Amino acid sequence: MLNNIILHTIGKSVLFGGQAMDNSFQEIKTFFGFGCMRLPMIDKEVDIEQFKDMVDYFIDNGFNYFDTAHGYIDGKSEKAIKVAISDRYPREKFLLTNKLSDSYFHKEEDIRPFFQSQLEACGVEYFDFYLMHAQNARNFEQYKECRAYETAFELKKEGKIRHVGLSFHDSAEVLDKILTTYPDVEIVQIQFNYLDYEDPGVQSRKCYEVCRKHGKPMIVMEPVKGGTLVNLPNEAQAVFDELGSGLSNAGYAIKFAASQEGIRIVLSGMSDMAQMKDNVSFMKDFKPLSEQEFAAIDKVVAIAKEVKAVPCTACHYCVEQSHCPMNIKIPEIFKAYNMYKAFKDNSQKWRYNAFITSGDQGKASACIECGACESVCPQHIEIRNCLKEVAKEFE
Repeated sequence: MLNNIILHTIGKSVLFGGQAMDNSFQEIKTFFGFGCMRLPMIDKEVDIEQFKDMVDYFIDNGFNYFDTAHGYIDGKSEKAIKVAISDRYPREKFLLTNKLSDSYFHKEEDIRPFFQSQLEACGVEYFDFYLMHAQNARNFEQYKECRAYETAFELKKEGKIRHVGLSFHDSAEVLDKILTTYPDVEIVQIQFNYLDYEDPGVQSRKCYEVCRKHGKPMIVMEPVKGGTLVNLPNEAQAVFDELGSGLSNAGYAIKFAASQEGIRIVLSGMSDMAQMKDNVSFMKDFKPLSEQEFAAIDKVVAIAKEVKAVPCTACHYCVEQSHCPMNIKIPEIFKAYNMYKAFKDNSQKWRYNAFITSGDQGKASACIECGACESVCPQHIEIRNCLKEVAKEFE
C-alpha cells in the first residue's frame, strides 16, 4: 500500500506514503535514527547530561528520529526522553517512536491506560510511530485476541498516533501472515545486518523480501548486532583495514543496512558521545557502500562464520522480561564468552569469575533449565545449552 517514505526535506512538508505528515519540520534526515535502548549510564541510572549533549548533537546535525519502548532500561528510557528531548525541544522538532509490548497488557482494556502512561512518561501528546513490539508467532495471537492492532488504528484516528507499525522477531512466514492479516500496517521494524542476512534463525533477507512484497518501508534495528560487528576477529578486521577508507566497523555495518532499497531508517543504539560523533560522520552526508566495500563485507562474513560464538545482541529481554529465578546475567556472561571465543582472550575467564562473585549474580551452571529466557529471546538462542557450554569453558 505504501511504497515510499520521504523523511528528508528542507522547508517542505514531510511525506509518508504520499500524504503530508507535518508541514512544520525544517529538515529531516533519512536513514538514521537514535535507538534509546542503550543510553549512556552512570551506575544504574541514565547519564542525563551526556544524553542531553548527544541529543543536541544529533538534532544540530539535522537528525530527529528517536526510538524507545517502555521496557528499555527498566522504564528509564522513556523518562530520560522526557527530560532530554520533550522538555527541551518543540514537539515538531523530533519524531518519536514507542511500542506496545506483550508483557504490559493481558486484555483489550489494558491497552489504552498503558498507552496513556507512555505518553505521560515521554512528555508528549502523540507518538509519530507506534509499533506492535517484538511480534512473533506466539505473541501475535495475544495481540489479535486483545484487538491491539485495532486499538492502535483507533488511536491513530484520534490523533494520538501518526503511524502504526510493528517490530518483528520471527520467520518470514510469520511476518507474511501478520502483514496479510493487517494490511493497514504502515511500516515494519526488522533486525537486519550483514551477519544475519542469510542466518536461518533471524532470516534478515527473507523478512526484508516479505516487506518488499507487501510494499512496506522498513526500519532497521540491530544493524551492528548489539556491538558484535564493532569488535571483529583480527583476520576480519584486516579486510576492512585494507580498504583504507577510514570508516569505522560500525560505519560499514550501518551503511550496509542503509544502502538497501526500501529501508528508510537505520537505528543505532549509541551509548556515548564518541559513538554519536562517529555515526553522524558517515550518515550526515550519506553515500551508499561501493561494490568494493560490499565485497569486503562478504569476506568478513565468511571469516566471522568460522568463529563459533553465541549470537546474543545484549537486548536483555532474557533477564528483563523472563526474570531469571537464578539471577543469571545472561547477556553479560555471553559477552565474555563471545570475546573469549572470537579473540582467544583468556582474560575473559578471569572477568567472568570476578563478575559472578561480585554480587548476587548466578553463575552459568546455576541454570535450572526452566526455559523462561528462551521463550522471550528475539534471536531464538538455545540459552540453556549455551550456558552449559559457558560453564564447561569458564568453570
